[in-house]
Amino acid sequence: MDIVISNASDKPIYEQIVFQLKDAILSGALEPGSSLPSMRMLANRLHVSVITTKRAYAELEAQGFIDTVQGKGSFVAGANLELLREECLRRVEEHLVAALSDARVAGVDVAELHDMLDALAVDE
Repeated sequence: MDIVISNASDKPIYEQIVFQLKDAILSGALEPGSSLPSMRMLANRLHVSVITTKRAYAELEAQGFIDTVQGKGSFVAGANLELLREECLRRVEEHLVAALSDARVAGVDVAELHDMLDALAVDE
């Protein structure tokens, strides 16, 4: 599991960590029960503060993506398929909102957007 931190990003470092770990969980790259690096180990690997990794792990735990066991570490939470599906749907909606906004600027109507989506879906 590689996490890449961008100093040029407008997102705080802990959010970058959260996003990349959630992405790995949602894509199945990190399976339920997989152990995560300790907060200290991840902080050392990324050259960031332990406070930053602690905040990222706390956020992931609050959202139900990981479980932390005192003295044992943090693990990918058991597959809550509904939670994972909702997160995926939320991401898709965000992308569609951005696409709609771009389409309006370019003068593309909804019917053309449907045609574009249908054409892209055929290619997959």
